[in-house]
Amino acid sequence: MKLMTKEIENKLPKLYSQEKVKNPEIIVKFFCPWNQWTWFSYEGEKQKNGDWLFFGMVHGDDHEIGYFLLSELESVAGPFELKIERDKYFGYKHRLNEFK
Repeated sequence: MKLMTKEIENKLPKLYSQEKVKNPEIIVKFFCPWNQWTWFSYEGEKQKNGDWLFFGMVHGDDHEIGYFLLSELESVAGPFELKIERDKYFGYKHRLNEFK
């Protein structure tokens, strides 16, 4: 599955553009199918090297807001060659406070 699409690229606000927004809209959700890790991004920007730098909420061992790279998500390999996936049914109606 492709993690980044043109639709997401067009919808995702640039980094730092949501700093003053109290409850930003989550644009994309990534998840790990073999454990509880989930990444919710509400900002992102393509880097000079072609990678994408996202900013958002990460649910793993803890809940935290921070940066993560598309290349990091793509490099994770789980059991039975499982990979990180994008929730293609997530939609654009979710806000950050739903996941804190």
